[in-house]
Amino acid sequence: MKPPHEDSSSASSSEISDEATPWSGTPIDTNDPALVAKYESYLRMLARTKMRQAYQAKMGASDVVQQAMLQAVQAFEQFRGQTEEEFMAWLRQILARHLCHVDRDLHRDKRDIRREQSMEQQLAASSMRIRNLLAGDGPTPSQNVMLGEHVMRLAEAIDRLPESQGEAIRLHYIEGLKLSEVAEKLDKTAGSIAGLMHRGMKTLREQLGQ
Repeated sequence: MKPPHEDSSSASSSEISDEATPWSGTPIDTNDPALVAKYESYLRMLARTKMRQAYQAKMGASDVVQQAMLQAVQAFEQFRGQTEEEFMAWLRQILARHLCHVDRDLHRDKRDIRREQSMEQQLAASSMRIRNLLAGDGPTPSQNVMLGEHVMRLAEAIDRLPESQGEAIRLHYIEGLKLSEVAEKLDKTAGSIAGLMHRGMKTLREQLGQ
């Protein structure tokens, strides 16, 4: 495991804004740095949507997430939020910086703050799509309490799908690509992609009891 980048530990909850969503305000106990490990599948799902194919072969999503989690644990005391939404946004900020660092190092580019901010926004959008996937018309009070569990169960369920189904669902439902764009990216017909997503979504609903 590579040592963390020195500047990525400077992420703090003061630099992020809480998402104005129906999930906002879920209390969370942040006394134990081990809490970071709970969100591994969530961060891996986000990393997979934004890692360039050019360097996926050199460094997998799991490697990137492990390094981002290490940075989060080392900077844990800097988190000042009180809700799970703030904590997840803080983790996304660290992941976004690390993704940009990896991209920069491989291409020997200079640090680009605007790119990091753009990456944070893209990860936030993907996170919202994860929440909305299979969520129905809106969260119930019990769903508010189970936000983290809902997101993590969904991420883990997608991980268990056959690779082609999981990739099609990630690209369309989480990254937000159109059906035609997914087909082009995976070098398949639109009909084939539609079939993969239909079977994948059916399996997800069965696994999640929906």
